[in-house]
Amino acid sequence: MSTPAALEQALLTAIEALPAAAPPSADGGAGVREAGVESPPPPAPSDEVLRGIFDAQVTSRHLDVVARELQAAGRGFYTIGSAGHESNAVVATALRPSDPALLHYRSGGFYAARAAQVPGSTPIRDVLQSLMGAADEPIAGGRHKVFGHAALSIIPQTSTIASHLPRAVGLAVALHRAHRLGVPATWPDDAVAVCSFGDASANHSTAVGAVNTALNTAYGGLPVPVLFVCEDNGMGISVPTPAGWVETAYGSRPGLTYVQADGADPAATLTAAREAAAYVREQRKPAFLHLRTVRYLGHAGSDAEISYRTPAQIAADHARDPILGTARALVAAGAATPDELVARYRELRADVDAVAAELGQVRTLSSSTEIVAPLAPRTPDAVAHAAAGLYDEARADQPATLAESINSALSAALERDRRVVLFGEDVGRKGGVYGVTRGLARRHGRARVFDTLLDEQSILGLGLGAGLAGLLPVPEIQYLAYLHNAEDQLRGEAASLSFFSTGQYRNPLVVRIAGLAYQRGFGGHFHNDNGVAVLRDIPGLVVACPSRGDDAAAMLRTCLAAAAVDGTVSAFLEPIALYHTRDLHADGDNEWLAADAGEHAPIGRARVHGSGADLTIVTFGNGVPMSLRVARRLADRDIAAQVLDLRWLAPLPVEDIVREANLTGKVLVADETRHSGGVGEGVVTALVESGYDGRIARVSSHDSFVPLGAAASHVLLGEQHIETAAVELAEKE
Repeated sequence: MSTPAALEQALLTAIEALPAAAPPSADGGAGVREAGVESPPPPAPSDEVLRGIFDAQVTSRHLDVVARELQAAGRGFYTIGSAGHESNAVVATALRPSDPALLHYRSGGFYAARAAQVPGSTPIRDVLQSLMGAADEPIAGGRHKVFGHAALSIIPQTSTIASHLPRAVGLAVALHRAHRLGVPATWPDDAVAVCSFGDASANHSTAVGAVNTALNTAYGGLPVPVLFVCEDNGMGISVPTPAGWVETAYGSRPGLTYVQADGADPAATLTAAREAAAYVREQRKPAFLHLRTVRYLGHAGSDAEISYRTPAQIAADHARDPILGTARALVAAGAATPDELVARYRELRADVDAVAAELGQVRTLSSSTEIVAPLAPRTPDAVAHAAAGLYDEARADQPATLAESINSALSAALERDRRVVLFGEDVGRKGGVYGVTRGLARRHGRARVFDTLLDEQSILGLGLGAGLAGLLPVPEIQYLAYLHNAEDQLRGEAASLSFFSTGQYRNPLVVRIAGLAYQRGFGGHFHNDNGVAVLRDIPGLVVACPSRGDDAAAMLRTCLAAAAVDGTVSAFLEPIALYHTRDLHADGDNEWLAADAGEHAPIGRARVHGSGADLTIVTFGNGVPMSLRVARRLADRDIAAQVLDLRWLAPLPVEDIVREANLTGKVLVADETRHSGGVGEGVVTALVESGYDGRIARVSSHDSFVPLGAAASHVLLGEQHIETAAVELAEKE
């Protein structure tokens, strides 16, 4: 089994035995694949560059070893290391410190090399504090071990399965769009977005989809300056990647410049990385750098590597150590002797030990309040002020449907804030499946309102990248059911960014989602999806669900303002069946139309319809007009009912729920979502936890997918269910 001590001994022994003469070039070399012609031998890097690479690689290796020592001493909490992947330090050397980097967890060499490019950086302290969960660590503040630093343009990622690649592509695309729209951006207009991932992750749908999106977008003539770096160690924890697979999958993709290098050869790697970076920077097109690496010390500290690899296999990889390759190049160039390199190796270990000793027992996060502080900051007064600036006074006296109100609110936002961009499948030329965005592309231009390819992961990834680039993205997911295959882009990427960067990076985002059920003459469960539990479970995510036009406009302005002011991530759930509804009680009464009076709808505040003293019906979405019709019929029975529209499904308007419940002492929760995991569960829990001692009843839809046609009425909440339950509850003493 490979141990830190055995790995170090093998490395130092190999360095001490290095010959003075230059060795044969490493197997594989580097080169762009062009008509089968191999690139010429790479020029040797300067001595200074090689020394910088060596220092970054060795520093990273020592940090990996110390991570295990800290864990053994009860001072550290993370042991997934970069050992064997330190050739990514060469990639950092080939890039600029102003190139945004989204890195996976074996990027210690890259981090150290990037830090060396920025004066005043303290990479050893940064990483040690991260390993120790230190509250004073400069990016995540002790919340997780990540590679990230705003001054280094390294955006923290917790991804283990390439889920950050859609964001990287989105950032690459959005950089050009932000500059084109005159929106101030963090990075220069010739920046390259770089993202790294492993060979196993290259098979994940997020990686495959991100590469496809980059190629599709570039094929359409748009700039996509993204550099994909696949660090191929041949293993996915214990599962081997078939030899040649990465090259087969990505080496001959039309439109994708493919560059390969053996990470054990620093000259070849530097040539490949510079070649790939220059291509992306100059051509503004994607490139794929395939970097062959090794993996030492197992997947993580708990991984018993010997259970799936033989000692001979482990030992054979020692000859491919990237640090040994750099040492070999330094000795061959006459820039250092083996003894000098061994001494430097030990000197750098002393530096790491000194910082670890200086840190001692670090301060860790000590309360839930401190932990969640950067998760979802709220400044309601500032949001209200910003929302007022998005109001279109011209619509004040024009009663409108839900769809018309959303259209008008979006148009006003596009007019008043040049950062706003609206995109998704069919939202541009067609104006959306239900016409909600009709005319917006024509009025505001196709740089602001545009169509995307059919891939929800990529649509959300574009939103994640656009937010980083300084834009205010409003992506549309065509149906709620289509969100589920991409939901991790919200949970693992969007909602977590502020949390894992202590607010230094934010992800302003308003995701419009057409959803819920009750469509007539059209359907099936993909177009009538009432499963929202997955959204309400995401920490910090705001879930808005308007039922009428005036609320839709007000709530949409609030979500946009919260995104701009606080970096809030919102899911704006639009009930499809209410998009074009005009009537409430009778055909032609137009009582479900409403004018946008410019009112503010604070996040987490409900709306009350009526003032009945006998019963409070708590509902949302399609349940609101159903409950209002029920309330009118209840009045014929001398039962005075009021209807509380939640409006916000996360955070729930608990204060309003409890207040209105106590006014009547009887609460009926009318929940159109499923009985298990439905919104009603949260409402009932809030009442119980508040100490409410009145009566509670709940009606909901069945735990079922929604079938076609009239059969849907057997599993969905209906007015008759609400009315029956309301009468029974109201008549109970």
